Amino acid sequence: MSQAFAAFNAGSSSIKFSVFQLEHGNLALACHGQIENIDTTPHFVASDREGKLLSEKYLSGNKVYEEVLAMMIAWLEPNLRPAKLAAVGYRVVHGGNRFHEPVVVTSEVLDELEQLIPLAPLHQPHSILMMRTLAALHPDLPQVACFDTAFHMTNSRLSRLYALPQEFERQGIMRYGFHGLSYQHIAEELPKLAARAAGKVVVAHLGSGASLCAMENGKSVASSMGFSTLEGLPMGTRCGSLDPGILLYLLQEKRWSIEDIEQLLYHGSGLAGMSGLGTDMRAILASTDSAARDTVDLFCYRIARELGSMAAALHGLDVLVFTGGIGEHGAAIRAKVCAQAEWLGIEIDSAANEAGNALISKVGSKVAVWVLPANEEIVIARQAHRLCT
Repeated sequence: MSQAFAAFNAGSSSIKFSVFQLEHGNLALACHGQIENIDTTPHFVASDREGKLLSEKYLSGNKVYEEVLAMMIAWLEPNLRPAKLAAVGYRVVHGGNRFHEPVVVTSEVLDELEQLIPLAPLHQPHSILMMRTLAALHPDLPQVACFDTAFHMTNSRLSRLYALPQEFERQGIMRYGFHGLSYQHIAEELPKLAARAAGKVVVAHLGSGASLCAMENGKSVASSMGFSTLEGLPMGTRCGSLDPGILLYLLQEKRWSIEDIEQLLYHGSGLAGMSGLGTDMRAILASTDSAARDTVDLFCYRIARELGSMAAALHGLDVLVFTGGIGEHGAAIRAKVCAQAEWLGIEIDSAANEAGNALISKVGSKVAVWVLPANEEIVIARQAHRLCT
């Protein structure tokens, strides 16, 4: 009987999943889908590997995670036959300094992950809830936690420090970096395409979350994100790096509450907050409003500036990779970023960029520029397969 491995990605009101089957020794996508609006009007949709709709339904009334997960597993198991679900892997945003590799989930692991909730309050609780729920529903089904922070554990200690007293480092206040599962996928796939993949590489993961990662020999050297998922580039609703003096001003002079500031930083800033048009970069690019133009210009400026920082960490640059929703589909964003980074030796082919080719740099470009799809799910499935077979 063939084995199948599921990859789950939990959000505050949604669960995305992809299921991979072993075919001739390799994992191949079998189906994928998601359930959205869990706490309002739950909507379930699933498609096969070709994109053909397998199931779509709205669930009556609001549901809790436990009910939704039970329903998803009940749908998955018969639809995978004759394959059998062998393990489930999860994207877990924060592994702290404890988890450098994916791990099989145990009650002790879950207890440790709960200690990290303050470091990732918007993501960690949902992943933990899913793992505890599935352990109760299917105690014999192996589960694997896969960490966004683990890929960056190869960063030097110096690159992870903040200029704070050393007692803060002992408390775990340091740079961690995120989007590691996406970066690991690029590290695995790029050598199949680019001769210089083992060289000095910067990957730009641009989407609702956005960051850059500097890699050498396929290992993370530096990341634009730090202690939390707030640092670095502007994102869909997050501000990116911000002078902490602004927060002190809001607290002391404007009498903002901690809750108000948290709402601003995580939900009221970034592309949506600046443009007033939401997080869809296509809508922002299409707008002639000055706020929309400023949003695009600042987004690209910050990417290009951070790209220079990553190149400095690497002492050079051989390859630039765009990935993530905006990175993959935003030709205009790629063009603006690359134009501002010409000093690094980047020359893109405008026609190839507009066409969405995988390689978009000119033949003579000092830096090769690639556009590769993000696929965190296959990384999760591979890690689950490796640990559970």
